[in-house]
Amino acid sequence: SKFYKETRGIKVSGGQIVPSGKLLTREGDRWRAGINVTGKSSLSALCAGEVYFTRKKSRFNKVITLVNIRPVKETAVKK
Repeated sequence: SKFYKETRGIKVSGGQIVPSGKLLTREGDRWRAGINVTGKSSLSALCAGEVYFTRKKSRFNKVITLVNIRPVKETAVKK
């Protein structure tokens, strides 16, 4: 399925607090699922928490960006 170009890309920034199930990226091959994140081309949050990014090298020495979530307590998200 093809999405409009405007809807593609990363939807959140580092340090942002997101609820569980929030869509983080859409149709991207630049980002990979890290800690508490699920999905292949469209990544979504498995738990509520703070978004942060890490980088690592793939098997072919290409730098890939991992999208991770540092969990926070549910009460902090609702406020």
